[in-house]
Order: sequence, then C-alpha cells, then structure tokens
Amino acid sequence: MTTAVVVGAGPNGLAAAALLAREGIEVTVLEAAEEIGGGTRSFEAVLPGLLHDHCSAIHPMAVASPALRSLGAERHGLRWLLPEIDCVHPLDDGTAGVLLRSVAETAAGLGADAARYRALLEPSVRRWDLLAGDVMGPLLRIPAHPLPLARFGLPTMLPASALARLFRTPRARALWAGVAAHSFRPLSEPFGSAIGLGILTAGHAAGWAVAEGGSQSIARALAAVLAEHGGVIRTGVRITDRAQLPPADVTLLDLDPGQVARLYGDLLPPRVAAAYRRFRRGPGAFKVDLAVEGGVPWTDPRARRAGTVHIGGTLSEVAFTEREVTRGRMPERPFVLVGQQYLADPSRSVGDVHPVWTYAHVPYGYDGDATEAVLRQLERFAPGVRERVVGLHVTRPADFAAANPNFAGGDILTGAKTVPQLLLGARPALDPYGTGLPGVFLCSAATPPGPGAHGMCGAGAAASALRHLGAGPRPQVSP
Repeated sequence: MTTAVVVGAGPNGLAAAALLAREGIEVTVLEAAEEIGGGTRSFEAVLPGLLHDHCSAIHPMAVASPALRSLGAERHGLRWLLPEIDCVHPLDDGTAGVLLRSVAETAAGLGADAARYRALLEPSVRRWDLLAGDVMGPLLRIPAHPLPLARFGLPTMLPASALARLFRTPRARALWAGVAAHSFRPLSEPFGSAIGLGILTAGHAAGWAVAEGGSQSIARALAAVLAEHGGVIRTGVRITDRAQLPPADVTLLDLDPGQVARLYGDLLPPRVAAAYRRFRRGPGAFKVDLAVEGGVPWTDPRARRAGTVHIGGTLSEVAFTEREVTRGRMPERPFVLVGQQYLADPSRSVGDVHPVWTYAHVPYGYDGDATEAVLRQLERFAPGVRERVVGLHVTRPADFAAANPNFAGGDILTGAKTVPQLLLGARPALDPYGTGLPGVFLCSAATPPGPGAHGMCGAGAAASALRHLGAGPRPQVSP
C-alpha cells in the first residue's frame, strides 16, 4: 500500500493528511506537541472554563476555504459562528470604521467613500465562489477563471498606503489600514494590498467567523476526517533528525523552511538549501489574554458588538507603527488586534466574565514586556477597562516559538510577507511545495497561499504529492 508521513499537525499538515488518506493512502502524522492543532489550539489561559484561542482566532479565509469544504469538516463537528459586526476600527475623534458582512451596508457607513468602497469590493465578492480556488493557490499556474482573477489581482499589486488614497474619509482609510496591517509589513511596500483585499473579499463573502468551541475545533474536525479514512496521528514525537522519519512513499513537512534545511541539509539541492536558509522572518506577536468582567467598555457602542476590534488610530499612525516593527523598533503605541470571539460563541465565557484575545505587533524576537502598552491602547478607546480585568495571561514571542517552532521569534505568519515570499513562498519554483527531493514536500504556511487556518497550503502540497505518485489530478478542493 502507498504510504505517506506528515510532520506537523497544524491545519495545513492535517488537511494534507486528510486529502491523501481520502485517496486511499496510508497516512501517519507525527506531531511534536502533546496536542494537535499548531496555531489552531485553544486553552483555558486565565480561569477554568474561560476559553482563549492560542493563536489563530478569526477565520474569514477558513470559512471560504475550498479545502475545508471539500473535506466536509462541518460533518465532523466544525460549526462556524458569526458576530453581529465583523470589525470596528475606532478613532480618537469618536468616529470609527465599521465592517459589516454586507458590502453595501459597510459602504453606507463610510459616507463620501461609499461608492468607492463598493466599486473596489463588490465585483470580487460576487464572484468569490469562482475566485477562491485561484486566489488561495500558487501564483505560477494557469488560473481557472483568469478574468475575475485579474479584476481581483490588479489592485492587490498596490502598496496599501497607495490604495488608501482611494478613500477620502479618515474612518475609511483607518479601516483599510487596520485590515492591511494583518500582513505585518510596511503599508508602503508593493503588493501591500494583497492580504488586506483577500481578507476583506473573503470576509464579505463568508463572514469573519469563529469556530464554535474554539479554534481547536478546526483541528479536531480535520483529525476526524483523517481518522475516517484510516489515518493515524502520533503526538509527542519531535523530529530533529531525518533518520527518525519512518520510510514512506511521500513525506510532507508542515515546518518552516529553516527546519527543513536543518533536517535535510546535505541532501537538498544547493539552490533549495540556500533559499531555505535565507528565508526571511517577519515581526512578532506579543499576546495578552484577558478575563474581563462585563466585557470591554468601548466608547463606541458598535465595538461592543464586534468580533474584532483594530486599535491603531489613523492611517498614518498604523503606517508608522508597522514600519517601526519591521525595522526592529518597538513603538510606544503598537498596533493591537482585539478578538471578542465570545460575542459569537458565548460558550467561551464563564458567567459575566469574558475571554478577550489581544496581541500587539512587535519586532521579531522582541524580549521586552509589551503588556502595559497593550493595556494603554485598550484604555485609549475603552476607558476603565483595567478595572474590569480579573486576570490575564501573557504569551511573548519566545513563548510562541516554544509552543510551535514554526513561529520562531514570535513570527506567527511563518515568514515575512516580502514581495518574493508573498507571491512565491520559500523559493521561486513552478511547484512551490516541492523541496527538490523526490517525494518530499513542504506544506506549511511558508508556501502559497500563506498563513491562516484554511488548510490550502496542505491541499497544494497534497496535490503535488499525488502527482508525484502518479495518482491522477490534484485532489478536488473546489467549493
């Protein structure tokens, strides 16, 4: 029987394993941690019963993922829940950019920018079911729907700061800047609009959803699909030497390129080894999980109903902080993402005490304490929140790396989204999942389409593995 070994049980490793097992391949997954999930783990960080997501928390790209839909993850307990309001970006003057599921309703709240917002997003949102497979796949291939993809892709080439000039109002510009900042890159870089437009388009099409019962539910559902097809997961197995790997017809690695270079170093083609060793890392995350009695007392009442709140101030302020962290400098007022997943999923709370998930963008490997900076940013738009905090848990960049080596230096995106790495992954190649070693494939978030709980990096690697095995076309992952 054909065999496969997958190293790493994050969402990409699990998706790859499930897709291979569905094709009748005998699959074994090896996970270093004692629990599966990678970035899609959840834990009781502060109080018993109060559920926080360890890393990945809000999932517009995962809801729309062709891989998760194809695998039928919802048949195995994965349930998506939506907040009343997707995202709010408050400003100091009391106004805010408010992101709703509907493009038209979002635009209506942007005043003079309504028509521009609709023109930018409506065409691609209407065609998202056609676009998803092309957008969430490798760049160097013939797209299934070239004209809609071109319409989506042209504005993604712009720096986020340039696209911001489309808008006139401070709240529209700030709302756009906060979403674009998910790339952890300066807003002035080419293709700086790509990740932001992907998130906005998928979010308007499918919603900024959370997984009921925590992001761990995504990993559990994928593991259930794998088990349904006979796959096996072994936890607590850390692979540090390729001699530890059991023999298999194909090996898929949910690892960052640096780990692959260390694992296979002398066997890799020199160009591949060099590319993996010079793979660039991005800024880090400094996370503060809070237990908040009565919820966060946001000044803007709409933020009290939003699953996500972006704290970053104006476009110019967000641009400054993102530039600073990429240069290795810690800003006094960092960009902070706030997750209020309990609004869509009340099962995460304990009575009137609610889990509030926050993290700040910080320099790679930052070893300081950003807790006070995060709390000050919260107080800026929610005066009195400190008095409501009944407990907190801090995850520093080094803690992220210890829990998941793919997150070295706190880089939770598994690599800087510079133009080459954003477009091509770890190295320029027709097959970005191939390592140059026959039968060995890379399937982590360092490959296209990049970070998220969507599993599409794993789907791409599984397709490459099946082609290598001569098992026919890529796995069917269309919506």
